[in-house]
Amino acid sequence: MTPPPARRRRTGTDGTAPARNLLRRGAVRRAQAITTYGIGSLVAVDHESFIVSGLDGADEHWNSDEAPRIHERRLARILGVHHFRLPPASDDTSKDGFRVRRFPLMHSCPECNDLRRHRDFTPPPGRSICGTCEADLVPSRFVIACEAGHLDEYPYWQWVHRASGRGTTTAGQCGGTLKLRTAGRSSSLRSILVSCTCGVPDVSMEGSFRRSALKDLGLRCRGTRPWLGTSAPAQTCGLTPRTLQRGSSAVWQPVLKSALSIPPWSDGRADPLAEHWDELRNLNSRAEIEMCLKFAFKGESPVPVDDVMVLLDAEREEDPSGEDTPTFDHRYRALRNKEYERLRSGNDERERSREEQFICETPLGDAAVLRPLGFTGPMLVKKLREVRALKAFTRLADPDSTTEPNEVPLSDSDLQWLPAMEVRGEGVFLRLDEDRLGSWEKALAVASRVERMRTAHQRAMEQRATDPSRVAPSPATPRMVLLHTLAHVLINEWSLEAGYPTAALRERLYADDDMAGVLVYTATSDSAGSLGGLVAQGEPDRLAQAIRSAVHRAEWCSSDPLCVESEASGTGGTNLAACHACVMLPETSCEHNNTLLDRALLVGTPDDPHLGFFAHVLEQ
Repeated sequence: MTPPPARRRRTGTDGTAPARNLLRRGAVRRAQAITTYGIGSLVAVDHESFIVSGLDGADEHWNSDEAPRIHERRLARILGVHHFRLPPASDDTSKDGFRVRRFPLMHSCPECNDLRRHRDFTPPPGRSICGTCEADLVPSRFVIACEAGHLDEYPYWQWVHRASGRGTTTAGQCGGTLKLRTAGRSSSLRSILVSCTCGVPDVSMEGSFRRSALKDLGLRCRGTRPWLGTSAPAQTCGLTPRTLQRGSSAVWQPVLKSALSIPPWSDGRADPLAEHWDELRNLNSRAEIEMCLKFAFKGESPVPVDDVMVLLDAEREEDPSGEDTPTFDHRYRALRNKEYERLRSGNDERERSREEQFICETPLGDAAVLRPLGFTGPMLVKKLREVRALKAFTRLADPDSTTEPNEVPLSDSDLQWLPAMEVRGEGVFLRLDEDRLGSWEKALAVASRVERMRTAHQRAMEQRATDPSRVAPSPATPRMVLLHTLAHVLINEWSLEAGYPTAALRERLYADDDMAGVLVYTATSDSAGSLGGLVAQGEPDRLAQAIRSAVHRAEWCSSDPLCVESEASGTGGTNLAACHACVMLPETSCEHNNTLLDRALLVGTPDDPHLGFFAHVLEQ
C-alpha cells in the first residue's frame, strides 16, 4: 500500500491551526476498512506497521459528510444498533479517517542489529529510523495472540534467556541489549537468531510456533488490547497465547453480517425512524403511534402513521417463532427466511417509487425448460442493495467456527452504530425442485458422505472454541452442501462465459428445512456491478445452457483422480471433492470461507455415478 502525498496543514475557520494535527499514514479503501483492515487489524505502510484503533471517540472525529449514516432496519435490529456508518474516505481531500497506533512496538535495526522498543531508538519525530545508524527500522515479524482476541508483543527476552533459567522473570533484568540478525543460510526460522549482550548463547526462532512453545516458558496471555490504546486496561485472561506472523490472516478475521433491503424497507421511507423504533415497538394502537411520532419529531412526522404501522407489522413478522428468548442465530435465520420469501414472490406487481432498491421479477421466457434439470421458479433480481456490517472480529479462529463470547468488540464502550458498507447491484435467484431434492437427500450414500463432512466440521469448531459445549451445530446438510457447491460452479461458469471477474460475483445461500435456494449477485458496484449482464444470464434458455455447461465442467478436475477420490480435504477435512482447480472461489465470493464443498454431490463419483444430484444431466 503506497501512502499518498503528505497533506498540508489545515487551519480552522479563524485561520488558526486545529487542536490536533495527526500525521497521515497511508490509505485504504472503504470496503477494505470492513473486510481487510478493520478495527483491530494490522496494517503495513511501507516499512512501518500499525494497528487500527477502536471506535471509541469516532463519533467526534468522523466527519458526517465523509462517513455518512447507513440505514438498514432489519440488520440493525438483530445487531442491537440504531444505524450504521460508512467508513471515512482516504483520498487526498479527506479530513480524517481511521485512527491507528504503532504496533508492534518491538523493532530491529538492520545495521546495528539492535532489537528494542521503537522509542528506544530515539527516532526523529514522524520518522521510523534508527537514531544512531539512520537506517529504516523493521517492525517485529512476530506477535502473539490468544483465542479471546488479545494481542501482544513477542517475548523475545524470555525466549533467548529460557536456557539460562531466567526466561520466566521480568524482561531486562540481565541489563543486556537484545540483538536480532539472520544467518543468511536460508529463509527458515532457524536462520533468524536472537541474542543478548549479557552473554547467553544465541537462540534461533525455530520452534517458536509450536502450540506449547510459550506455555513451556510459563507465559500466559496478559489480556492486552493495543487497538484500544492506553485507556483500555489489560484484562485478566490466562489463556496460552500462540506465536503468529505479523501478516498472517489468523491475526485478524472479520465477523461480517449482511442483509438485503427488501420491501417494505427498501424504499428508504423508514430511515427517519431509526432512533425511535424501540419506543414504537412497544405501542399497539394507531393513536399511541401517532402521539409518539408527534412527540419524537416535534410536530408533523415525515412518515405517515399508516406507513409506520405497515413497517411495524413487517418487523413483527420477522420475530422468531417458538422462542421465548431467541438467540442471535435464531434472529439471523428469521431474517434470511424473510428474504427467501421475498425472492420467491418478487415484486412484479408492486407500484415502485424512484427510491425502490429491490426489483425482483419473473423472467420473460418459459421456465419449464429448467424443470428437467431440477430447478423451479427462477427470478431476476434487477436491482438490489446489500448492507454488510462489521460486527466484531476474531483471532486464531475462523468466525464461522466460533461462539459469540470469542467475538472481540470494536470499542471499549457500547456504541449505537457499527461500521458498514452498502453494495448495489443485481443477481439471479434459483430454487431447487423440492420433490426431487427431498428424494435425493434421503439416499444413504448421500447422507453418509455429508455426515463425514459434518463430523469433521463440528470437530474443528469444538477444537477452536474455548467452551466446546456452547458450539452451535454444524450447518452441513445434504441440501446445504449441494447448494453451496452449485453456487460455486455457477460463479465459475459465468466468469468464463459471461466475462465477469470471479471476485465480482458472490453467493447468498438459503438452505434450511423449508428453503432450498441460492442467490448469485454482483459483489461490487463498480464496472462489473449493475449493468444488466448478470440478469441477462437468468433468462431460462440461457440459464439452462449455463447449468448444463457448469455441471459438465464440474465432472472433471485437473487434479483428478486425487480430487474426486479424496477422503478429506480443506481445513480440518471439512471438504471432500473440492480444490482450487475446480470449485473453490476467492474469499470475497464465498459465505463459508471455502468449506463444506463436495463436487461429487453434483456429478457423482467413478464408483457411484448416480450419487450426484445432476447425474441425469450428464447422461443426456
